[in-house]
Amino acid sequence: MLKTFLTACRGPVLFVGRGFSSDVSVGVSKLAGFSSPTLSSEASLYVHWPYCLRRCSYCNFNKYIPRSDNQDVMSECLQRETETLLRLSHVSRVTSVFFGGGTPSLARPSTIAAVLETVARHAALSESAEVTLEVNPTPILSSKLQDFLHAGVNRFSIGVQSLQDEDLKVLGRDHTSQHALETVGEARALCPGKVSVDVMFGRPGQSIASWELELDELLSVCDDHISLYQLTLERGTQLFSQVQKGQLSVPGDDITAIMYESARKILQKRGYLQYEVSNFAKNGAISQHNMSYWKASQYIGVGPGAHGRFIPHGEGACREARTQTLEPEVWVREVQQRGHGTRRRIPLQHLGQLEEVLVMGLRLIDGITHQHWQFFSPGADLHQIFSSSCEVQDLQQRDLLILDNRGLRCSWQGLAFLDSMLPNLLLQLEAHITRGQEMDRKRPPQSLGDNN
Repeated sequence: MLKTFLTACRGPVLFVGRGFSSDVSVGVSKLAGFSSPTLSSEASLYVHWPYCLRRCSYCNFNKYIPRSDNQDVMSECLQRETETLLRLSHVSRVTSVFFGGGTPSLARPSTIAAVLETVARHAALSESAEVTLEVNPTPILSSKLQDFLHAGVNRFSIGVQSLQDEDLKVLGRDHTSQHALETVGEARALCPGKVSVDVMFGRPGQSIASWELELDELLSVCDDHISLYQLTLERGTQLFSQVQKGQLSVPGDDITAIMYESARKILQKRGYLQYEVSNFAKNGAISQHNMSYWKASQYIGVGPGAHGRFIPHGEGACREARTQTLEPEVWVREVQQRGHGTRRRIPLQHLGQLEEVLVMGLRLIDGITHQHWQFFSPGADLHQIFSSSCEVQDLQQRDLLILDNRGLRCSWQGLAFLDSMLPNLLLQLEAHITRGQEMDRKRPPQSLGDNN
């Protein structure tokens, strides 16, 4: 039941709901394409480095094994696309930068510095802005951490995934548990309070007891942020094939649900505040960059396969969902020819925007406040849309969902059932928007005399 929201997904997530279909009516166009001086002038930046030294057995992300040393051309193209997309947007201030992948720690520190310098030339980027680099904890990488720090990185996200060496081999990782522990220690020394670790549960052969022991060991060296992801078997991966053939087995949904609840309780006892489905922090060390996704803020995606959400300059006030070309070699040619490798642009209509606000916002422990929802939906508040729904009332009675004066959010126990609750909530939202469109169509046109 957790797989939809606890998958090992990194970087900006493209929500492919009904809101992106081309048949969405524009009957409420006066509510579509919101604009705000703050949200249209500010954005976070995601930079995708598509290369890895090897492909993990569970991974279906957009990543490639480099066939040649193309660091120079990748650096040039990342800089150029960053410059182009900043100019195409209304963005004058970048609030955070996240280098993801792939394995972005394979990039040269000079590439990271060059991209950040490009941002600073074309938009305001404060010295205190969060700049995160995803790190694969290999021995080669450890010696580069300080170089990345000097390049402008001030937060590391380390893909530990497991502290069991046999599990790391099954997952196809190219590090050991000792490498992971050493990398976490070195990163903490360089960026105290700004190191996050990723760990995966529901792995082949894993038990509840072994998971709890492993988590306890990790927390003994962990910094102030930890992300938990449930392993998901993705069709087309080596691990999927191994499980299908009976060569490996993974824990069932009932076991992974217990693993998740157990981890939440352990983390709470150790002083970590859960602020999102998969993320826990103490001492206020939340991921500012990821918060921009969950709060439906603008973000610009640079690099092969990156996704973005921003309002293009000079094209009205409608936010677009943008996807960059997947294949690195094709992307490079497009950037060299026209400055960017945008493959797809989809204007987000009112329903599509609200679906994203709902789906992403309910991942947060605090959920969606009335003020936040009102900004995206000035014509209908949360009570108007959801309070009369029998399904919503049932979820409230079962203490899974809360709709009150603060807004809409999951309860502690409800957060684990978010993926099963969302279909009904999305249907209720769609029904409300559709009714509003029908009423608008039936309403007689206003005559000029009515304005007197």
